[in-house]
Amino acid sequence: MNRRDFNLQALAAGATTLLAGAGVRAQGGFADGREFTTLKDPVAVPGGGKIEVIEFFGYWCPHCAAFEPTLDAWSRKLPSDVNFRRVPVAFSAPQESYQRLYFALEALGGLNAMHGKIFVAMHQNRLRLDKDAEITTLAQANGVDGAKLLDAMKSFSVATKISQARQATQAYKIDGVPTVAVQGRFITSIGQAGSHERAIQVVDALIQRARKG
Repeated sequence: MNRRDFNLQALAAGATTLLAGAGVRAQGGFADGREFTTLKDPVAVPGGGKIEVIEFFGYWCPHCAAFEPTLDAWSRKLPSDVNFRRVPVAFSAPQESYQRLYFALEALGGLNAMHGKIFVAMHQNRLRLDKDAEITTLAQANGVDGAKLLDAMKSFSVATKISQARQATQAYKIDGVPTVAVQGRFITSIGQAGSHERAIQVVDALIQRARKG
């Protein structure tokens, strides 16, 4: 499949490589080039002593929607030295509207209330959320001012956030979602890890590795 979608073929490949012989192993028994990839060109991360974990995702992506409950439960129990954030990705112009939705909700403080519900609306209730009326109805049902949300989606600050998201996507060479990056050095995905739960285990192992430098 192309870079616009999660690589389903990688799921089969991941399952096959789990049975392969031992390679160069990381902490937890996961191997570089198998369950995760070490970036050839590390990406700079913020200082302050915290380990940065980023999920690259898209509201439009059904695999991101399926992964969200597992990732959300994990993110609520993170230790104090880990900073987790999400970066919405767009591989085509229509997908940029969902980036705008994410960053506008973030700016208005409505992200926690609506993030998971957007996945449900799109992938269970089959709403496209590409019309103002659909967006405002969903927003207002969850305590977010619909008119303010639409205004924020058109704001300069949101446009700046989209530019930053594009830069991050390019820096990490993201070609499919969901992908999780750890400390600017490692990336993994469901396809590489083999399942949602195993992907979380790989991320935890990479956090441990990042702690050790």
